[in-house]
Amino acid sequence: MRKFRKVLDGLTTSSPASTLGSPSCGSGAGTPTAAPTPKEIDVQETLQSENFQLCKTVRHGFPNQPTALAFDPVQKLLAIGSRSGGVRILGRPGVDCYCQHDSGAAVLQLQFLINEGALVTACADDTLHLWNLRQRRPAILHSLKFNRERITFCHLPFQSKWLYVGTERGNTHIVNIESFILSGYVIMWNKAIELATKTHPGPVVHLSDSPKDEGKLLIGFESGTIVQWDLRGKKADFRIYYDEAIHSASWHHEGKQFMCSHSDGSLTLWNLRNTTKPFQVTFPHGKIQKDGRKESCKPILKVEYKTTRNSEPFVIFSGGLSYDKAGRRPTLTIMHGKAITVLEMDYPIVEFMALCETPYINEVQEPYAVVVLLEKDLIVVDLTQNSFPIFENPYPMDIHESPVTCTAYFADCPPDIIPILYSIGAKHKKTGYSHKEWPISGGTWTLGSHTYPEIIITGHADGTIKFWDASAITLQMLYKLKTSKVFEKPKPGEGRAAELVEEDPFAVQMVSWCPQSRMFCVVGISAHIILYHFSKYEANTQIESLEVRLQCESEDVISPSENENDPCFSESGSHSPQAHHQQSVSPVSGTTEGNKHSIPCLKVKDRMVRVPPGYQAELVIQLQGIDGEPPQQITSLDINSAYGLLAFGNCNGLAVVDYLQKTVLLCMSTLDLYGAADPYQRLTRSPRRHRQSTSEFCMRGLSNFYSDSKKRIRTSYQSLTELSDNQQSFDMERSKSPTSVHYPTSLHNDPRILPEPVASLRASHCSPVFYLLDNVKGPGRKLSLPTDLKTDLDHVNGHCTSPTSQPCSAGKPRAQMGAEGPRLTRRGPGRPPFRKAQSAACMEISLPVSHTEAAESRENSFSRSRSSSVSSIDRDTKEAVTTLQFGESYGRKSDALTTPCLWVGTSLGIALVIPMSIPTDQEERMEEPVTFGPSGAVLMLKGSVLRLSFLDCSGTLIQSPYEVWRDINAAEDPDRPRKRKLVHFSPSSSQETYADGHLAVVCSERQAKVFLMPSQSCLFVHNITESSFVLRADVVSVCNSVCLACFCANGHVMTLSLPSLRPLMDVNYLPLTDMRIARTFCFTNGGQALYLSSPTEIQRITYSQEMCDNLQDMLGELFIPIETPEVQNRGFLKGFFGGNATTFDREELFGEASAGKASRSLAQHIPGQAGMEGMKVAAGGVVGELARARIALDERGQRLGELEERTALMMTSAESFSKHAHELMLKCKDKKWYQF
Repeated sequence: MRKFRKVLDGLTTSSPASTLGSPSCGSGAGTPTAAPTPKEIDVQETLQSENFQLCKTVRHGFPNQPTALAFDPVQKLLAIGSRSGGVRILGRPGVDCYCQHDSGAAVLQLQFLINEGALVTACADDTLHLWNLRQRRPAILHSLKFNRERITFCHLPFQSKWLYVGTERGNTHIVNIESFILSGYVIMWNKAIELATKTHPGPVVHLSDSPKDEGKLLIGFESGTIVQWDLRGKKADFRIYYDEAIHSASWHHEGKQFMCSHSDGSLTLWNLRNTTKPFQVTFPHGKIQKDGRKESCKPILKVEYKTTRNSEPFVIFSGGLSYDKAGRRPTLTIMHGKAITVLEMDYPIVEFMALCETPYINEVQEPYAVVVLLEKDLIVVDLTQNSFPIFENPYPMDIHESPVTCTAYFADCPPDIIPILYSIGAKHKKTGYSHKEWPISGGTWTLGSHTYPEIIITGHADGTIKFWDASAITLQMLYKLKTSKVFEKPKPGEGRAAELVEEDPFAVQMVSWCPQSRMFCVVGISAHIILYHFSKYEANTQIESLEVRLQCESEDVISPSENENDPCFSESGSHSPQAHHQQSVSPVSGTTEGNKHSIPCLKVKDRMVRVPPGYQAELVIQLQGIDGEPPQQITSLDINSAYGLLAFGNCNGLAVVDYLQKTVLLCMSTLDLYGAADPYQRLTRSPRRHRQSTSEFCMRGLSNFYSDSKKRIRTSYQSLTELSDNQQSFDMERSKSPTSVHYPTSLHNDPRILPEPVASLRASHCSPVFYLLDNVKGPGRKLSLPTDLKTDLDHVNGHCTSPTSQPCSAGKPRAQMGAEGPRLTRRGPGRPPFRKAQSAACMEISLPVSHTEAAESRENSFSRSRSSSVSSIDRDTKEAVTTLQFGESYGRKSDALTTPCLWVGTSLGIALVIPMSIPTDQEERMEEPVTFGPSGAVLMLKGSVLRLSFLDCSGTLIQSPYEVWRDINAAEDPDRPRKRKLVHFSPSSSQETYADGHLAVVCSERQAKVFLMPSQSCLFVHNITESSFVLRADVVSVCNSVCLACFCANGHVMTLSLPSLRPLMDVNYLPLTDMRIARTFCFTNGGQALYLSSPTEIQRITYSQEMCDNLQDMLGELFIPIETPEVQNRGFLKGFFGGNATTFDREELFGEASAGKASRSLAQHIPGQAGMEGMKVAAGGVVGELARARIALDERGQRLGELEERTALMMTSAESFSKHAHELMLKCKDKKWYQF
């Protein structure tokens, strides 16, 4: 418990304390004289550093770039390895574990120790790892690093502790699983083949022990050589030399035949009685051509030969299609008797595996399903039905169905929202799945005690929105919304608008959601906003649309010269919004000659449409371009259901829409928002000169560039998310801000002169998303490139200075520019006058004009000026709206009561407060307009403003007012008409403390400040980072208190106390941050956060110590003690005639006593970290471990009792059998042979 007291006696506009927050923050109403000044603020902060700890919780989605697959038939667990060194272990829904190799090497192969609770992984760095799965968080027990040979194939026989390892040199080594030490027994390639063979057989591609005799090992070499090696005799039983390369082999369960797949698309069946030639050769997909020759076919990469009791065996293989069928999708072929079924897949097949009833290879296999691992999907085929349907996947494997472009995370949602979303989403589920239960059912998982409703929202490149239930660290899709249904289908090649729209015109850029009112707002990449309301009933509706032209006509250039601004607001009273439209921007496009091309890229449906239950579109807002130029990207958004208002902004200005009356209330440039409160001096250019110096040059330069680069650079989100992560390029520059470029310092240290950002995405319930080249004038607007590409394409914003423009020399006054402003001749020859513009969620890219200039622009790329001045005489600075927040606040210093306000954060570190007048009566609200007053508060910070939030004077978070949800499509009672029910949160509940005002928390890229309203005094300030910049900031509730959580570009996750801004946690979590993480990272209440760790996976983390302590109980249990199935009784006759498998003692053969020690230089044993991990787990729950041990002892005693009973039954049965056999012998004793 800590108390902070701050004496604020006599705070006025001219007091020194006010200078901490803003320079002379005057308002249009004049200097306040009777502003309430509290004498003391008493805040009790309960959060301490001990309340915070950062750790990963769970990873959702499909494993990115999968490489390997394994299945435990007893435990019913599935393991998937990936190229990045990750391993996902899946069981029943809720059992989902992610492991990561520290080396990051690709996983080549996985081998379960069946029913032992362990997993062996073979990685591309020639290292074997043994994972312990008997703990909730698996850890490595042992590692074995091969130094001189490359690992190509591994095989672990069932119930064996000796692992066979094949290498690239063709040798086969044997590893003891228990000690992870190499045996001295080695099968050298030159001993396996005949001495007369002059060529190397190639790498080992297959290893398996014979079902008939465990002492026989089948070795397949890539060249086509097959050897059965007698492990006891240390010699080859037979050798097969085939012309075609081998990819895989599979045994018949009796051990008398095996099948091989080859590179020519053929399957060969070999009989051990005659190995000189194959017993059968088939080309399943190869037809005989007219000239009598077989079609050339693709290789069959894998084959599995599985037998059944009551029908023909299954032959399942991938590949083998003929080459002449171009464009055909990858296939999995199932041959059952004479029936051949070809299953086409959406993605290439990585691996497949048949799931069988028994783990013993010498028994009838009885396959019941096939797991198929694709590059971007996981499917399971039901083999028990003739139509081979697939099982419905219970895991969230379709997050990437369309590339994720936006994420939002909401914790502690209203409890009724999840069931209703699920009930509506369940009506639209696909059908045709198998009716059987999901076969991967291993592990156990129970709902923990520390759970509350959580929802994750993902926006996608095709315009879809997915709502996910994220409660109790699981993920299940609730509801899917398609925003593209609001628009007409775009016709290809239709007009100029079609040229601007690339493959993903509906891509979601950001979302804003109010769970209480269920209002939902979507911002699309085509500069459109869709507002949805929720209804449980279907309806016939006509979607209304508004077209807004948010285009500044004057150049907002900051200058130290005389003030030439025309204030947007007069000093007396409020004005209607219509008065401002003529000064800055026009809300609705006209039909003049100059605007003939200013049509939206998408066309809203203008007819009555029938909408299903769920989210139904109410209003569509589209930004218009000017003179054929596309509109600028929307960079900020906020919606408030209590006010009935929607605000959004971009690099040109701000617009406010009344969605109840369907009108545009405010539409003006950022400069005009200041009015008389703007203390800085600016230069304005004439609109004509502005258009001549920007549109002509930019459009000409971009059109030339775009035509040449369109084929080279993919512009869709699909290409963006499929790119491999280039960590190095980001790591080199991650300590610099992406929101500006580096310029030398000048004499003018005006704090308003900052490099120009486009906007940082942050609004209430908004999240950083994939930015495109926001501000390109012309067709190049749609270029969407992450920093990973490092493409030489400059991030432009209309009229921009060249990165090679010459800076001012030190001491050269800016006044020497002359009255005309900067000249275009100072730019490089032939360079369009581009100006750089960026945001915290967007990385800079450089325009390729020449190799020299590209190199210079790369040096300037992804950097930020460390000073607050600009020295280039060509520098123009436009102010973007980066964040918006509605709420009850004080618009002016003289206000005694709170009023509805709109807080506006800009890219130059300015926070503005715009008071509003909203009619309170419901009927008046639908008829009277909402008016806006002059801006009375101007607060300043370093860097672009990212987050705005409010606290009362006791440190409690003030929620935004909202309207209680009501179904507008429900039948209305004429006697009791429905009224809007609003919920307001006042800064204080009593009149005594009401005069204390409230606290405003403002966080930017560099620092955080806490202001006291209405006096606008800066109480606390904290410089978050000097060497980096903040990408995401949120005010969240943790442990019944609030704090400020920040994620920086250098990978640091920080938390600061509120309101004192005392550092509580600073963890270097992601030292190799990439842009995907930067765009999708978001915090939420309860100490949780998430980000997109790969194009297909969502990683959830927690920074709460309480959740870290309870995490062990929330995770699923992977290993369950299960009794191994008994070997089937094969019968007396089969055993008498040699049908039973022959066993032998591998320990005697491979042990150190007989085989000796292996060479130390061949492999190196590395102890694992499981010891420390196990100690942490044990220390975390000793009582739970003791309870589990007691339960295990009870179960063991019960099993021993059952074993004793079975033993007694067997003895009784044996005695009975002996008695009957003796009676039968006596009965037949004296009979002759002919009497039988």
